[in-house]
Amino acid sequence: MAKILITGGAGFIGSNIARELVEDGHEVIIFDPFIQYVSPFETDLHVPLTKRFEGIVHKVIIERGDARYVRDVHRILEKYKPEYVIHLAAMPISTISNVFIGEAIDCTMLSTSHLLEAIKDIGGVKRFIYTSSSMVYGDFKYTPVDEEHPKNPKDLYGGAKLAGEILTQAYGRRFGIEYVIIRPSAVYGPTDMNKRVSQIFVENALKGKELVLEGPDTRLDFTNVKDTAHGFVLAMFSENAKNEVFNITSGDAKSLRELVAIIREIIPDLKVIEKPFNSAMPERGTLDISKAKRLLGFEPKYNLKEGIKEYIEFLKQHHKQ
Repeated sequence: MAKILITGGAGFIGSNIARELVEDGHEVIIFDPFIQYVSPFETDLHVPLTKRFEGIVHKVIIERGDARYVRDVHRILEKYKPEYVIHLAAMPISTISNVFIGEAIDCTMLSTSHLLEAIKDIGGVKRFIYTSSSMVYGDFKYTPVDEEHPKNPKDLYGGAKLAGEILTQAYGRRFGIEYVIIRPSAVYGPTDMNKRVSQIFVENALKGKELVLEGPDTRLDFTNVKDTAHGFVLAMFSENAKNEVFNITSGDAKSLRELVAIIREIIPDLKVIEKPFNSAMPERGTLDISKAKRLLGFEPKYNLKEGIKEYIEFLKQHHKQ
């Protein structure tokens, strides 16, 4: 049994990782400031927070704290002495980061540097897992995009994530801190509450609202959160993952039009508006997950149709329409 600290562990991805780890018999410490970036008037916040830890809330250790603050970071590492640290603390999506720029940079870069510095000073951590993003690539020059694709982020979110990657690698080289860097993409599924595109589309469809497609042929590598979480767990424990970078996605991009077609099979009466692609956003597509398959044994279980169906059923059952 391993002892694992998850910063941002009460979040969408972190809570799913925590669940898998607890079910596998590990000791999990959730370190989270419980800050929300979506107005409570726009979403039923208590539902996803409650459902994220349903059945495991008494099987994890929950510590409120903020990785942007040195004292919080040192306190938590000295108190629990984790063997592994999964660093998810950050603003959750790019649209919010591009509005609250200073806070976004602090959440990603300051928290990463504080954690790495504390790990260096305190010791005892076998591996540091840094959560990056497919947004570090910027416009895809080719598809599927492998981990060596040029990094040219087009927004502050991708830029801050890339800076965190560089810090992680520099600490690894200079101080011998073992790490793994993971780049997820377009994560979706039950308990999401930060207004990613899949959440917006599904919730609006259920409410009879219009679905606005900015660039209907825009392709995203939508990834079910359970597949994302499993990829993290594999990377954390695999000997093959030492000091490596992985795309952890479905490896099968779909267009917004295809996403809407899947939703329409379940909710037929959809109102759709198509608008031109927002050029401020990167042009994306499928990510190459062959490295994760080869070195980690990573195999996504969900296709988008299955995942969206499960997501819609969850929302029908647990959210007010």
